Amino acid sequence: MPTKKSPYSLSKIAQNIKKRRLAMELSREELAERAVVNYNTIIKLESGANHNPTISTLVGIVGVFNIKIEDLLK
Repeated sequence: MPTKKSPYSLSKIAQNIKKRRLAMELSREELAERAVVNYNTIIKLESGANHNPTISTLVGIVGVFNIKIEDLLK
């Protein structure tokens, strides 16, 4: 049975998180603190090692960036 592939690339999410974090001149620690997520979660997201980020994690991150979740997917 074929599996459905998500239209969203996790590598794109990882790139966008890192790009936006650096544009705001935030360290990973600062982003984690502001987003109220674990520092290791930020590392795993940016490296693409986290293949299943939770909605609450993404909501925290986009809140720091003042964007919508869908903006991370573009």
